Amino acid sequence: MSQSFPKGATLVFGGSGGIGQEVAKSFGAAGSDVAIVYRSKKDVAERVVAEIAAGGRKATAHAADVREPAQVQAAVEAAIAAHGRIHTVVWGAGPVVEQVHIGDTTQELWRKSIDIEVHGFFTAVQATLPHLREAGGGSYVHLGSAGHVWWPAKDGLSVAPKAVNEALCKGIAKEEGRHNIRANSVLVGVIEAGMFLELLKRGVFDQKWTDETQKLLCLKRWGKPQEIGSAAVFLATNGYVTGQQINVSGGFGI
Repeated sequence: MSQSFPKGATLVFGGSGGIGQEVAKSFGAAGSDVAIVYRSKKDVAERVVAEIAAGGRKATAHAADVREPAQVQAAVEAAIAAHGRIHTVVWGAGPVVEQVHIGDTTQELWRKSIDIEVHGFFTAVQATLPHLREAGGGSYVHLGSAGHVWWPAKDGLSVAPKAVNEALCKGIAKEEGRHNIRANSVLVGVIEAGMFLELLKRGVFDQKWTDETQKLLCLKRWGKPQEIGSAAVFLATNGYVTGQQINVSGGFGI
């Protein structure tokens, strides 16, 4: 279904990831042009660009390591040059999250998660916020974690960094509303894509984990990445929603 977007593009950080690519395609299907930022999966990014273009929207791919501010700035400038404007910034970048208890988390793993997810998001905001102000407004959509409202054991390397970004989104909503800039989050549950499938393949999640986790779900199935995409599109297009979170988790832990 076509939504109401201004001229320009949605900029999706992590648009080559398992969830990110479906979010990017959801924006394309909803009527927005799309610019994808990827780090290493050039082939995936180009495939997603081709699929969005086949649906009638303009799409581009831009390489950047979000830990490098100069690369992020260059990718943002390239996206603006290609599309004329960015109206929505989706943050979906992040590493595969190792499942370890807080007490067993190494300094290396902790710093990696913070550097990519927190410093990366802050860098993306710094690179895009002046443009959104100048363009008359826009929207940030952060892909967070359902663990923000119900802590899942061993998932601290995902939940804790994303919690910092939840606070940043609240701050953006408070400070930038006067510039018609909004910021919201999709709290992501167990989604049948990306990181979850990778960890499943590694054997991190066994049948006992599956049984126990599904006991906590009101909807007795895993989520689909397209369901994250539709929530992100909603937050980007509803012009009077800001500083909010949508928990897309099948009722996890309620």
